[in-house]
Amino acid sequence: MSRIEFGCLPTAIGSVPYTDPTRACAEMLRYLKEIPVWPQLSRRAFRENMYAQFNEGFPGVVVTDDKIYVDRNQELDKPLEALYAAYLENDFNKYPIGAEYASGLHHFLNLKGIQPLAVKGQVTGPISWGLTVTDNDQRSIIYDDTLADAAAKLLRLKAAWQENELRRISKNTIIFVDEPYMVSFGSAFFALSREKVVSLLEEVFGGISGIKGVHCCGNTDWSVLLDTSTDIISFDAYNYAQSLSLYPAQVKTFLEKGKAIAWGIVPNEEEALARETVPGLRDRLEEAIAPFTRNGIRFQQLVAQGLLTPSCGLDYLSQEAATRALELLAELSAEIRKRYR
Repeated sequence: MSRIEFGCLPTAIGSVPYTDPTRACAEMLRYLKEIPVWPQLSRRAFRENMYAQFNEGFPGVVVTDDKIYVDRNQELDKPLEALYAAYLENDFNKYPIGAEYASGLHHFLNLKGIQPLAVKGQVTGPISWGLTVTDNDQRSIIYDDTLADAAAKLLRLKAAWQENELRRISKNTIIFVDEPYMVSFGSAFFALSREKVVSLLEEVFGGISGIKGVHCCGNTDWSVLLDTSTDIISFDAYNYAQSLSLYPAQVKTFLEKGKAIAWGIVPNEEEALARETVPGLRDRLEEAIAPFTRNGIRFQQLVAQGLLTPSCGLDYLSQEAATRALELLAELSAEIRKRYR
């Protein structure tokens, strides 16, 4: 692939605390002019939560006001056959993301007169989705090989549909696969092999023809994600700056392939945000980058092949704090680009 040189432009993970899609999109465009992201509005309704909004069409799925699960008492064979048929034909239009599940996305798609450098979307990853969604017996569907495979194929189609729609705004698309549950990889609570994780992720990545990324907002075994075909590794550089630097050889190889790192350097916690400044965050970012330069990766390369984001989603913040996070992010990006580009 050609080298991705974002030059530390700002973008976001997706979730925000706003409930009005008009305001949410306006904030994205105000602070993330070059790479806006469609906003996930989980506070509007449970069905816009990241674990519910990509469920449409999954065999036996039931969504209530506060829960999502698979009802095994329903007929599953025919819906599974339909899903696999669409997958084999790459007919993603049979599995769209409805406006009632993603009002921020549909409002974003109807915006007029914008010409960003690129546009970013996101889909919940098959590991996190499969661990969160359970069946009637409260068993995560990821431990059922048939349903786990079906989940990855559904999410692949959702990612492909979304990417196709976003190309109406920009031919340059970025789709992140969000995997918060990868923080549990290797623990007693995570009974999936490395091979299974990579296989499920690659299934979803296979539906993304543009730039693809993977986001994990905590500490994990980054060697697993670095070994996938992802183009961007997105991590919480504010709270876990050292976690990625434990894999210097793999990060170096990753960057030599022309890929990118998204530095989640702006906190998504109210108290931390209240005390942070642009100079302070710049110092923190430089400190996060320093271990990589000591392992033979040029500072300028890390800046060139970098994005800046919040540490994770912003939906747990107040609306005022979320706006402050986006403001800090945009100002920090401008400062870094002025200083080092």
